[in-house]
Amino acid sequence: MIRLRTLLLCLAGAAVLATVGYRVVTYTNLNPGQEVGAVVDEFNGVKVYYNGGVNNSEGRALSRDGYNLGIKYQCVEFVKRYYFERFNHRMPDAFGNAKDFFDANTAQGALNPKRALVQYRNAGSEKPQVDDLIVFPPTLFNPYGHVAIVANVSEREIQIVQQNPGPFSGSRARFALQAVDGRWTVAGSALGWLRVAAALSSTPVPL
Repeated sequence: MIRLRTLLLCLAGAAVLATVGYRVVTYTNLNPGQEVGAVVDEFNGVKVYYNGGVNNSEGRALSRDGYNLGIKYQCVEFVKRYYFERFNHRMPDAFGNAKDFFDANTAQGALNPKRALVQYRNAGSEKPQVDDLIVFPPTLFNPYGHVAIVANVSEREIQIVQQNPGPFSGSRARFALQAVDGRWTVAGSALGWLRVAAALSSTPVPL
């Protein structure tokens, strides 16, 4: 009985330490060489900001007329701000975590109604393009998923530009791209990519 109690206490202690450790790692800026809110990159005139710990929150970003751009300086805030500034695009559903940007019920090449963007599935017939919004699924240590913008595409890889990848990760990352029987697959378990419809305006708008 004493051994069982000791074991339970040890497990409880380990759980507390794990929780505290997770909060420290994900909510704290562990990189003293970077200041939260500093500009670390730019793509097509849209700035990428440093966020420190991936769960850090600096308040909600809004456009001048109140459109919700997301939580500073999360990955979602960057992609929504990118589409807003570059394409004057407003999403019908202005909320949601990164994983929510991909709708499993939307058919290949159909309009994702919550985002008002055309959606394509990974390993489907449509090759990713520059300016696409790419969605990655949740992981063990990231239950929210991740979103980024496709910055470059070649026959064998894509490059993404991202915000909030962690205190020691860069704003650019590359993933292998493979074509088999007319189907394009991006490595890294990407769910798919979303694309602004050609008819939408590309006129930049002020924040």
